[in-house]
Amino acid sequence: MIDHTGIAVSDYERSKAFYTQALAPLGYRLLMEVSAELTGSHDMAGFGEPPKTDFWISSGGPNRPAIHIAFRAADRAAVDAFHAAALAAGGIDNGGPGVRPHYHPHYYGAFVRDPDGYNIEAVCHSAPA
Repeated sequence: MIDHTGIAVSDYERSKAFYTQALAPLGYRLLMEVSAELTGSHDMAGFGEPPKTDFWISSGGPNRPAIHIAFRAADRAAVDAFHAAALAAGGIDNGGPGVRPHYHPHYYGAFVRDPDGYNIEAVCHSAPA
C-alpha cells in the first residue's frame, strides 16, 4: 500500500494554486506546508483528506518524463467536478469525463495535464447510482 507520493514542480506557487483548486472536489485540501529553510532544499506542500497528507509537491524542476497520478473519486459527479475545476485552474484537457470500458465496465475517469504536463486523473470505480 502506498502511504504518500510526491512530484517536483517548476513553479511552486502556480502548482500549489492548481492542486488546491483541482483536488477540492475530491475532498483534498492543502494540509501542510514545509519551507525550504526546514527541509534544507525545497518548499513543499502536502495535500490530502484531513488529517492525513498523501500527495506532495515540491519546488524544483519537474520529473521527466512526466508521470501519471490518479486520485480516487467517491462518485462520478466528483470526477466531473474535478475535471471542471482542473480546467478552470489552468489544466489542459487530456480526456474528458467518461466510462473507459477497456479498463472495466464501471471505470469512470477524467484526465488533465497540470502546469508541468503531468497526467492527473480522477477515477470512480463504482457503478452509477
